[in-house]
Amino acid sequence: MDLFDMSQERHRPLADKMRPKDFNEFFGQKHLLGKGKVLRNLIENDKITSMILQGPPSTGKTSLAHIISEKTNSKFVKLNSVSLTVKELRDTISKAKEDLKLYQKKTIVFIDEIHAMKSNVQMTLLPSVEEGTIVMIGATTESVMHEIIPPLASRCRIYTLKKLEEEEIKEIVQEALYNEQRGLGADDIKLDEDALNYLADISDGDIRDALGALETAYYSLDKEKNITLKLVKETYEQRLNNISTNDEYNLMSAFIKSMRGSQTDAALYWLARMLYSGVDPMYIARRIVVHSVEDVGMANPHALTIAMNAKDAVAFIGASEGRLPLAQAVVYICESPKSNSVYKAINSAMDFVKNNRAQEVPENIQQGSKSYKNPIDYPNSRMRYINDNVKLNFYKPQNSGTESKIFKKHYNQ
Repeated sequence: MDLFDMSQERHRPLADKMRPKDFNEFFGQKHLLGKGKVLRNLIENDKITSMILQGPPSTGKTSLAHIISEKTNSKFVKLNSVSLTVKELRDTISKAKEDLKLYQKKTIVFIDEIHAMKSNVQMTLLPSVEEGTIVMIGATTESVMHEIIPPLASRCRIYTLKKLEEEEIKEIVQEALYNEQRGLGADDIKLDEDALNYLADISDGDIRDALGALETAYYSLDKEKNITLKLVKETYEQRLNNISTNDEYNLMSAFIKSMRGSQTDAALYWLARMLYSGVDPMYIARRIVVHSVEDVGMANPHALTIAMNAKDAVAFIGASEGRLPLAQAVVYICESPKSNSVYKAINSAMDFVKNNRAQEVPENIQQGSKSYKNPIDYPNSRMRYINDNVKLNFYKPQNSGTESKIFKKHYNQ
């Protein structure tokens, strides 16, 4: 390593220095990478196929890709999804074909934030992924079903990574604290236990965030070598736009649960706290829209309209006066009857789709079917909407508000 490399190494962020190099250093994701698990076996046996890693930020997607690059006997190419062009991708695929033909060496193409890749570029990947010319590893924080074109997603295995638990965050932070080669161990820094607990809690599973806060606290030390809770809190006060010592996620959790519990004054208090602390009003508005369906739902379908109007009003009039439509939507949701039947129904349907084979569309409701009869015009017609051997019971109406009429209809009351 020359002087230039040493200078670069010193200026690398702590989170990057502590990136795991093998499975022994990799924390979390035991459901995928524990000993004997399918994905780990595929990696260790150098038998991986194209895959997409989806999950929250800082759960180890990029780190896992780097471990794969070290564990497999393949050429490893990293591409930028945002600026990637069809020409650049074709050049990469052409080189991969050449390496495979001349040297029998596979090429792994890693595409971080693959959801940002244009659809025409995604289409260019299809033949090479299907033929095995390249092994593609995509990483995304977004939903594969919504952001990746279906033909590409269907040719990849999808692995979902989970956010790290608090104890896992603590282990990694302590390793960074004591590691002399890559961490802060050479300086004999101490971290108070309550500061460690706070770091693990407020980072909400984001290890990059926790290590970033630790590094900032470390560089702010003067002569002392002890990182206290007070110092860590000051670090987060800067990051969270003056939310003081309160975690933004906890505020949002309190807000959501107050709306769900029909506690109007409490919900307004948490709304005011978040607005005063600088939380993005559009972020709040999106949560209100979600809970107008999740918690009110069919008991008062107008709640969704109110919530959407509030979101649009905030975008139109800005953050300051936007507090008014937000407050109105919050009061409306709090005072509405509640039902989570729609939330339960779609989750049940998604689970069924995930765990059962795909159902064929019955002939009488296929596009252009000659045997279809509109039930509005032919109320006594007997149409098949799902195969006869499939019994579905996702939607279970609740006896609440507007939905009580549906409840009585379903249960003959």
